Amino acid sequence: MPFPRSSGILLHPTCFPSRFGIGDLGDKAYHFIDFLKDSYQQYWQVLPLGPTGYGNSPYMCYSAMAGNHLLISPDKLVNEGLLSEEDFANLPEFPADKVDFERVIPIKTNLLKKACENFKHHATAIQRKAFHTFCNTRGYWLNNYALFMALKDAHNGASWYTWELELAKREPTALARMEHELTQEIFYYKFIQYEFFRQWSELKNYANQNGVDIIGDIPIYVAHDSADVWANPEFFAVDEETGAAALMAGVPPDYFSATGQLWGNPVYNWEELQKQDFKWWVERFEAMLDYVDIIRIDHFRGFEAYWAVPQGEETAINGEWIKAPGGEFFAVIKQKLGKLPILAEDLGIITEEVEALRDRFEFPGMKVLQFAFGSDPGNPFLPFNYPRNAVVYTGTHDNDTSLGWFNTTNDYEKQNLLLYLGNISPDGINWDLIRLALSSVANQAIIPLQDVLGLGTQARMNYPSTAEGNWEWRYQQEVLTKELSDRLKILTNLYGRAPISS
Repeated sequence: MPFPRSSGILLHPTCFPSRFGIGDLGDKAYHFIDFLKDSYQQYWQVLPLGPTGYGNSPYMCYSAMAGNHLLISPDKLVNEGLLSEEDFANLPEFPADKVDFERVIPIKTNLLKKACENFKHHATAIQRKAFHTFCNTRGYWLNNYALFMALKDAHNGASWYTWELELAKREPTALARMEHELTQEIFYYKFIQYEFFRQWSELKNYANQNGVDIIGDIPIYVAHDSADVWANPEFFAVDEETGAAALMAGVPPDYFSATGQLWGNPVYNWEELQKQDFKWWVERFEAMLDYVDIIRIDHFRGFEAYWAVPQGEETAINGEWIKAPGGEFFAVIKQKLGKLPILAEDLGIITEEVEALRDRFEFPGMKVLQFAFGSDPGNPFLPFNYPRNAVVYTGTHDNDTSLGWFNTTNDYEKQNLLLYLGNISPDGINWDLIRLALSSVANQAIIPLQDVLGLGTQARMNYPSTAEGNWEWRYQQEVLTKELSDRLKILTNLYGRAPISS
């Protein structure tokens, strides 16, 4: 569906300042919403919010529907009476500009476990009722997730397809036995999901009340080692005997990688999903719309045709395109849930069939300015080629920052950009690209916060095809100045993207 002319900021919640070493849903998140409102921004785009595994990638989560408990604010748990300031007495000095996951995870986990114990013994009647309501309404995914995580802990973090056969294959007697043995552990995982969604719901309500909608990111694939694949193996291309991914997801060689990207996730068994009227996907969309306003579908082209790589390959080169039932799928989603607020990430190898699927359902596609200056005037990423029903980005989480990109790009692209702009303004190339995005005809413009701050490569969020050292960047509270907000507000208003009521 087309959207009104507007703009917003891309920032993952882990990037917020916090004394706990990782951004959370506490007061700094509310301060960021205030910054958006004061800057006339109407959208906050986040990366996927699920619980992350190895590499800390939000695109490889243990569940497609659960929330990341590392985002829970311990300060808010104090307000609930579940922790006290004394519990924070021995916090270490965490880096202010990055997330040190190896140090953060055990400390945050210990705090959450203490809060859980206090909840068991001291929760009020109102808190207990809210918890039970949450467990009942989210049971369709929460029960499998909590058991999966408890079993994973019991196996020292080993992947589900290496567990005892009776558990890997979910034999009812074995699951019942483990549910009894792991009662306390299962309760803990339900509790932290309750706390995540309670805190997130409060933050989302605050954002909406201040004129800010949240754009959530839904990866097309789920992690192989996830509650989703373990609980629903029939919906995925996994080996029935070993549980290994028989066909792995990825993309062929492209702008980001000469050998393509091999993600390792199993692709979908679309035939089986069709038989059940895409029930699992419908539930996934319903769960997503519980906590975001707009859904950005990552790797949208995979709904038309997907790149499938045989088991055992070490790169994505030797894959093949296989057709997917995207038209039927989105028709069912529309029938069951109504006209959905969806943005399509249509980057990469995009065919006429992919464009037809996107346009059939009026999903806005993506335009990225960093891709605009490397070829000729027919380049679809050049602003004069944009349709109105599109979202323009200076860059995405997979790109370098605008300043980092400009400093390292080749002379041809740099010269084309300078000719297009006329000159670099005194404000810097990052603001030139922000101005270019905001001034374009695309209905929506989304700017990574790193570009608003004018940061270089050190603030990059992700290097595709690298497993470690990503998703770590954080900012410090003092950088969100009134001067910065006013500059963004002036440009947003100048190019007709301010809220109507402003």
